[in-house]
Amino acid sequence: MPEPISNRTGHPAKLHPVLSPARARLSLLLSLGVLTAGAWALTLYQAFVMAKPTGIAVPSGSTMEGMSMDSMSGMAMTGTPVVVWSLQEAVAFVAMWTVMMAAMMLPAMTPMVLTFAAAQARRVRIMTIPTWIFIAGYLLVWLAAGLLVYILVQAGSSVIAHLSSAEWERWMPLALGAVLVGAGLYQFTPLKRTCLAHCRSPLAFVALHWRDGRAGALRMGLRHGVYCLGCCWALFAVLVAAGVTSVAWMLLLTLVVAIEKLLPLGQRASAGIGVALLILGVAVGSGAALMPWLAAAIGRGPG
Repeated sequence: MPEPISNRTGHPAKLHPVLSPARARLSLLLSLGVLTAGAWALTLYQAFVMAKPTGIAVPSGSTMEGMSMDSMSGMAMTGTPVVVWSLQEAVAFVAMWTVMMAAMMLPAMTPMVLTFAAAQARRVRIMTIPTWIFIAGYLLVWLAAGLLVYILVQAGSSVIAHLSSAEWERWMPLALGAVLVGAGLYQFTPLKRTCLAHCRSPLAFVALHWRDGRAGALRMGLRHGVYCLGCCWALFAVLVAAGVTSVAWMLLLTLVVAIEKLLPLGQRASAGIGVALLILGVAVGSGAALMPWLAAAIGRGPG
């Protein structure tokens, strides 16, 4: 078979192997599976290495480990900061958060990735690099959200450090209950419905927001990430309040996100989830129900 000749130079052109659509789709699915499994492995390792969940409503943090309430109160009175802010800790937290978001969100994002890859293949045949750029753009949104979460967790921990044990026992159930109620109410807002509709309609998203090239893939990934953040931020606010590395909450919210985005009745399920969050929030805030970890933590106090 003669070698293809370049029209410009007259030299043999390089042949780039292109997988068939079916094989490319399978390769992408396997890659996503490996990435998701690896992200879950790292997330679970981080969760089990840490002694307690880290969240706004959880008395945790390296600066508070082993301290009594008297010692922490003394530090607050003398102006010594209880919570240390550092670039190293921020980078570590944001990296952990981004990996956790990849573990929790990639399963529900898979139909969107496959739709983007198929559309890309129909245009230029080579879809691998633009598709991973699309995924990277999506994860960049969650990385940016992780920086905001770090600031909120540190600020919340600073407030907790100045509470007495009695104050902490009184306010923490109310705070977590308020977050749960807020998340439940958000499930019924127009913004939630709009963002969820975009996340549930990969074909419509690709048709409406298509951009050519690698820069276009990045822009589309960022846009999809923003819609996804708009859809799920209130759910993850519960995770931040209850414990960022709480495995139970991670698994539960992964299931909730998958139900909303993948099941045929996801829109109706979203309303049911909202009702459940409202009931749980009222129960926790009123003291009628306590999460097992919260009950144990209240028994220990914030020290």
